[in-house]
Amino acid sequence: MTFKATIMVTAAFSLLSPFLSYAAPRVVPTQTAPRATPDAVVTWGHARFTVLTSRLIRMEWSAADTFEDRPTLVFINRKLPVPHYTKTSDANSLTLETQDLVLSYHPDAEGKFTENTLHITLKNKTTPTVWHAGQKDTENLFGTSRTLDGASGSHLKSPLEDGILSRAGWSVIDDTQSPVFTEPLTPVVRKSASDGPWVEQRTTAPHQDLYFFGYGHNYRQALTDYCKVAGRIPLPPRYVFGIWWSRYWSYTDQDLLSLAQQFRENSLPLDVMVIDMDWHINQDQLKKRGFKDLSGHRLGWGGYTWNTALFPDPAAFMAQLHDQGIKVALNLHPASGVQPWETAFPTMVKALNMLEDTPYVPFLITQKNYAQAYFSVLHHPLEKQGVDFWWLDWQQEKTTPIAGLNPTWWLNYLHFTDQEREGKRPLVFHRWGGLGNHRYQIGFSGDTHSNWESLAFQPWFTATAANVGYAYWSHDLGGHSPGEIDPELYTRWVQYGVFSPVLRTHTTKNPDAERRIWAYPEPYADILRSSFQERAALKPYLYTEARKTYDTGIAFDRPLYYDWPEEADAYTARNEYIFGDNLVVSPIVQPVDPKTGFAAGTLWVPPGEWIERSSGKTFNGPLKITQDYSIKETPVLVKAGSIIPMEPPLAKNGEAHTILEIWPFGKKDTTDYKIYEDNGQGTDYQKDAYSFTTVRATRTATQKRVEIAAPVGHYAGMARTRTYELRFPAGMPPVSVLVDGHVLPQTHQQGLPGWHFEGNTLTTCVTLPAYAATSHISVVLSYDTNHPMQIPTEGFSGRLTRLTEAYHALAPFERLQQAPDELVLAAQTGDRLSYAPQTAQSELAAFSAHAAQAEQAVQSHAAQMREAIHVEDHSLFFGQKHKSAEVKGKITQKLLLALDRALALVHAAQ
Repeated sequence: MTFKATIMVTAAFSLLSPFLSYAAPRVVPTQTAPRATPDAVVTWGHARFTVLTSRLIRMEWSAADTFEDRPTLVFINRKLPVPHYTKTSDANSLTLETQDLVLSYHPDAEGKFTENTLHITLKNKTTPTVWHAGQKDTENLFGTSRTLDGASGSHLKSPLEDGILSRAGWSVIDDTQSPVFTEPLTPVVRKSASDGPWVEQRTTAPHQDLYFFGYGHNYRQALTDYCKVAGRIPLPPRYVFGIWWSRYWSYTDQDLLSLAQQFRENSLPLDVMVIDMDWHINQDQLKKRGFKDLSGHRLGWGGYTWNTALFPDPAAFMAQLHDQGIKVALNLHPASGVQPWETAFPTMVKALNMLEDTPYVPFLITQKNYAQAYFSVLHHPLEKQGVDFWWLDWQQEKTTPIAGLNPTWWLNYLHFTDQEREGKRPLVFHRWGGLGNHRYQIGFSGDTHSNWESLAFQPWFTATAANVGYAYWSHDLGGHSPGEIDPELYTRWVQYGVFSPVLRTHTTKNPDAERRIWAYPEPYADILRSSFQERAALKPYLYTEARKTYDTGIAFDRPLYYDWPEEADAYTARNEYIFGDNLVVSPIVQPVDPKTGFAAGTLWVPPGEWIERSSGKTFNGPLKITQDYSIKETPVLVKAGSIIPMEPPLAKNGEAHTILEIWPFGKKDTTDYKIYEDNGQGTDYQKDAYSFTTVRATRTATQKRVEIAAPVGHYAGMARTRTYELRFPAGMPPVSVLVDGHVLPQTHQQGLPGWHFEGNTLTTCVTLPAYAATSHISVVLSYDTNHPMQIPTEGFSGRLTRLTEAYHALAPFERLQQAPDELVLAAQTGDRLSYAPQTAQSELAAFSAHAAQAEQAVQSHAAQMREAIHVEDHSLFFGQKHKSAEVKGKITQKLLLALDRALALVHAAQ
């Protein structure tokens, strides 16, 4: 007779913060309770199953019936609300059924999980998917790699690991070999780096520990639930999203202070100064003194003693950078331990109770006493001098004495939690250590080759890392080696950096490897400068999206298939990615055609209405488009109705000046966005010490209304007053603007309250007076039949840019004959609109005709100029009468290219 039993378990939960209202699911408040609720656990013979969510089940087998409840490197919180599930069993089998999964276990005598003893059926498909234990996931969407060191394009020395997501609808994390922590990772007041959770080796007895994720194509929920059990993605300090300077070079303190001054002189922000190895005693100095690295590692890579030849007063030097709002990071290679020439060597020997004649202190980071001294003797004194965080440049061994623990993972954990213990907003800059390392960010991707292939690989690589929660890769923009690169390649790399998690330039020690953007020739220097300024202006948007990353477990730089999982193009458009909830980006990663000056870009437009940021064109997806892009342009799609919070590029910390870009609504009549703010310090953001400001925009037939609500929430240091600037791009000018019911004057004076129209981009700019930060502000733009809301010419801004570029392309012929008036007339349309916005309707109605006339005029002009080139007109070859045929040939080629470029541009403007 067969015994059967059915048990039903249910639970409900509500753990949402009152300030949050994202459409995406949220991670529960921070907790690290590794022991699951008993009602979620089912033990059957030598197996134990824990139903963590309706789609996530932990599966353990132990020959000795000893199961693990301590946190592992990956999984630190198993105490979740128990989902509804049923248990059905008989003498030979066990079935667990949730809303989404059916687990069937038919153990043999040993009970081990095999393809014959364990399978799970996913119920959420027309044709159910069945997984068998041990089955290979051939459709995994990948995670990330430890490093891109030595990579050229997609050719990696460190292979990509599998991720949490798979087109198969399921994935499995094998946690069998993961070391365990001695206690929960609950935040506590700790006295030292070694006080609190420590790692130790897992049991060597035969066992299995698997986590089954059966989420189908609901990728967003899979990652949210992963972060529930594996810990949240931390919110980095706000300055992380600004501009970083880094270069491997033997800089003096004066060099770096001068560099900071050059940033200011070029009207460029600078948030982080990264100083590479030569901050400490270096290889050349040690060789001259006859030293060798006693650990067997490279001499001079590691070190803790300032190079006083370069930095006579480190504390004073770093104080000067801090006075300018610049954070300081130092490079660190700790594998050499502490060598005898270090000033901290005697103190380190004493702290470890080693013999006085100890030749050197080996690197023993898994030992508590070493870890304690590692921070208290080596790092904390330097941090007191002014070091804000460490660039852990670990490139040595991949193992430690503890099986399953690699030094990259462990160093990330120790450094991150040490800063946390000191009350800082933790930040560690290091390579990926493996699953679970998403809790300790940000990532240094390593030393790539400086080529187009490496640039082309990085957008996909960065977005794909979201599949394991690794949200913040930082790349060497420009590549690492050999360092010297073409200005066009560097420009494109920086343009990608604008729309990447971290914008940081870097290169190897090569005197020809220039990374100062103002040192490049035009037009590249201006484009690079604009790119840096655009990145700095995006900080409020990036910081808000980073908060969403913390709250949901979904990285803001992520693959397209997160939001459109059933669209085949979302998987194949590898160079394209989501950048926050409102933007889709597809960087240009190939050189322009030298004849036309354009690079072709293929862009997949996702479902819905989108506006191209550079041109103002509107697209309705899904569809694929191929367009030409100049060196100034990066393909960026803005979701219709988006509100993008920004700030002045040179805004000082704490300056409350918010710029709101409010894009055309499309088919929507209402749109909103919540801007996140905190004080950027410590971890109080995890305890509701923050605010959200809701901006809501509505549209009627004759009005656009924007309501800026008072902030909800509070944090120490909140601004008491705030200034807003509203920008309405790709739209017609209003007839009037009201602020809280009062007429706002039209003005051309920058910085004063009032409104003006920027004709080149068809942007209405509204500058408000300063308000108390707690104010509710209402802004209304009114339109009438003479000032319609709709634009009669699509893509005007992009077309106008082409005409302007054509005008500049003809500059080499100015001595002989100026550019045609028809071209100038068309190219100046935006300028006229800025002075007289009331003429917008008639100007735009005539624009296409003017552009066509410009093309005809340029074609005629080009024919005349070709004839002048042929006869070597002295105006074109001024001062070259006695030059060689080779020199004249180069001049001829340059002039012909200029004509080809102008013709291509005016044609693209049609």
